[in-house]
Amino acid sequence: MSSQAPQYTIQDDQQDTATLVLCGEWQQGQHAASFSSVKSELASRHCTHLCVDGSALGEWDSLLMGFLLQCHDYCSAQGIAFDTHNMPNGVDQLLAVATAVEAHPEEKQLRSSWLSRLDPGRLAKELVEHLQESLAFTGEVTIALLRLARGKANTRFVDFKNFCYQAGPHAFAIISLTSVLVGMILAYLGAVQLKQFGAEVYVANLVVIGMLREMGVLMTAVVMAGRTGAAYAAQLGTMQTNEEIDAITTMGISPIEFLVLPRMLALIVIMPLLTLYADLLGIVGGGIVAGGMGITPIQYITQGETALSFAHVAVGLLKALVFAVLIAVAGCRAGINSGRSSAAVGQAATNAVVTAIVYLIVADAAINIIFQQLKI
Repeated sequence: MSSQAPQYTIQDDQQDTATLVLCGEWQQGQHAASFSSVKSELASRHCTHLCVDGSALGEWDSLLMGFLLQCHDYCSAQGIAFDTHNMPNGVDQLLAVATAVEAHPEEKQLRSSWLSRLDPGRLAKELVEHLQESLAFTGEVTIALLRLARGKANTRFVDFKNFCYQAGPHAFAIISLTSVLVGMILAYLGAVQLKQFGAEVYVANLVVIGMLREMGVLMTAVVMAGRTGAAYAAQLGTMQTNEEIDAITTMGISPIEFLVLPRMLALIVIMPLLTLYADLLGIVGGGIVAGGMGITPIQYITQGETALSFAHVAVGLLKALVFAVLIAVAGCRAGINSGRSSAAVGQAATNAVVTAIVYLIVADAAINIIFQQLKI
């Protein structure tokens, strides 16, 4: 005996009330009517109450539950009262479980022109919220540092050592490559101009000053923002997703002291060392280009020594300390404030890198202006 195909009929019991009668076997493999046809009929009736009658149903599986869930969601969206009657055992319970929690509302797509996205009110509100969040996090970090100075912080030295190793030796390869290439680029750009005046030997001055004061520390900071800052955000974001940070807080341990401070201190210690390493390799890279211009290594070193001064080194190291704090704050803040999903962790890592680079550029410009006014 062949099974009866799933069917439905809509009956008007009374004014503004409709009954959806289901019959047949609603199982996978059966050709069931699409819900769009049901929706069209319901829309034409303008009913305010829908009752689904299952007294004539045969065998059923998830096909029936999917259809009922579509009916429920449509009625909820249209403000129509929905209930069921004479359903097989288990159907009402499954439907109650499926509809116990409201579906997450989809984000409305912005259909207006791109100019509407530049709403000054919305931008000002987002800026204020971002500043409040940043100031709150900075305040928590400052309090944690004061507790650490008094020896009362829950900061483990073993974590500090591990993060120093992750941020330092593991970054040598990429720092070496970028530093040598940046030094070569500086030397090449300077040589193009200095060659017009027969002063190619002054390429050494350009490379030494450029690497010590600016390019060495800035390129190192950009690399560390993309590498270490994003790693901090991803690590803390994953811990937020797994509720590990909540567990730490429940045990009475400050997440800032236990998770943020070791990462920040490690970066503060490692960044100046990586900066000096990058400066040295950048100068070597400039020497490679200078050698191709006929400048001997002795000439390059001798001329470079005339440009070398403690002030240039100090400026670069001071920038390294400032940049280290900014990268750590951007990465850890994005991770601590991350959402509790895999997508939120990825967004936190992206925000950490973008925010850190913006911080670096603004801080670098501000420090240069200050030093220029101080004639350092």
